[in-house]
Amino acid sequence: MPGSGPGTSGHTSRVRSRRSKAENEPGHPRPTRADLAAAYGTTIPDLVGPDLRVLLVGINPSLYSGWTGHHFARPGNRLWRTLHEAGFTGRVLHPSETAEIAAAGLGITNLVARATARADELTDDEVRLGVEPLCRLVTRLRRRYGGPAYVAFLGISTYRVAFDRPRAAVGRQPESFEELCGRRPGPTGVWVLPNPSGLNAHYQQPALTAAYADLRAAI
Repeated sequence: MPGSGPGTSGHTSRVRSRRSKAENEPGHPRPTRADLAAAYGTTIPDLVGPDLRVLLVGINPSLYSGWTGHHFARPGNRLWRTLHEAGFTGRVLHPSETAEIAAAGLGITNLVARATARADELTDDEVRLGVEPLCRLVTRLRRRYGGPAYVAFLGISTYRVAFDRPRAAVGRQPESFEELCGRRPGPTGVWVLPNPSGLNAHYQQPALTAAYADLRAAI
């Protein structure tokens, strides 16, 4: 079963209860400004399961995600379409379909736990502080499930800041994840993917899908 308890990654901010799938689909109410304001600082439990092959690492949750309790829930986010087009999922999944996401071998966490309106509200130090909890999380996952095979960071700029790799490029990285954590080389590969946010104008959908398909082909 997918992991659903708070604090899996070591983050300690408050966690909001999850809302039903219906509340985040067309024809159903969307959050008000007050709802989104109340979502500031909330966290979302990591999504992991026994079939884990790729752990997707976001920057931090949006307020929309904080309100719904689901990762990458903002309607304009292209992650779910991209995962389908790249071959990770058999159809476009809804953010609330956590069991289906985990069954596809995917897990989701964030470098910074707290929800904000924009990623640029985070400081570089805050991003760097997320590295050690992530290292601990991956260690626990490998001991429990034998995976992930890859840790994939969704956003090149944040990856460069977090690990002090100013020249890093999208794609597979030369170091293992264990090396990034200051340990001996290990079995966990590292991949950097473009941020799937609709605000990322550097990647139109075909290029975004192609970048994710490269990772899918490596599994």
